[in-house]
Amino acid sequence: MPLSPRTREALKQVSTATLATALFKRGFRIQCIQGVQPLHAPTGSMVGEAVTLRYIPAREDLNGLDVFRDPTHPQRKLIEECPAGAVLVIDSRKDARAASAGAILVGRLKARGAAGVVTDGGFRDALEIGALGIPAYHVRPSAPTNLTLHQAIAVNEPIACGDAPVFPGDVIVGDGDGCMVIPAHLADEIAAEATEMTAYEDFVAERVAAGASIRGLYPATDPTNLELFAAWRKASKR
Repeated sequence: MPLSPRTREALKQVSTATLATALFKRGFRIQCIQGVQPLHAPTGSMVGEAVTLRYIPAREDLNGLDVFRDPTHPQRKLIEECPAGAVLVIDSRKDARAASAGAILVGRLKARGAAGVVTDGGFRDALEIGALGIPAYHVRPSAPTNLTLHQAIAVNEPIACGDAPVFPGDVIVGDGDGCMVIPAHLADEIAAEATEMTAYEDFVAERVAAGASIRGLYPATDPTNLELFAAWRKASKR
């Protein structure tokens, strides 16, 4: 089922930390894409369904510069076919020596309306990509001369990205802390639960700032705090 506008908007309002807790409650422990960081300070959360690209170590006789002339080359093909609102997720084997993409390709993703791009490797033209404004996450900048260390081999298949399993259609959420992968069939319920968790955490933050102890408050083991929370929600229309 496609990601609904309501769920997409709800996921933009919650943190990856809160999503990690909601997923952990359901037994999902490795849904965080490890090691990635945004190329520019996020102004909002990145949310979109995953389309995937997988690299393997390049075999030299099959991965010269001439392969990029082929319009069916997996990387080039996916750049031109990535749907609006989707997040391109790239399995670069956690190897940032070779660029997963550069500013021109990421610029094309932006023009096509992609929600963002994530790689567990690196981008060339990192400063230029950061200036584009599209949410983009990588490990570190890549050497531009190492183009042929990676060989793009498959699109829209299950991949590993930063040790997280990513299936096509899974929902990717990124913020200043990193990126989480939500299994597609859980997106609606995770969004709903995370929204509730966020409301309570905002209440807790206000109480702590006012001098309250976390005992009985976080977690809510004292029923009195739940009564106070209900009153707070009513007053704040949360």
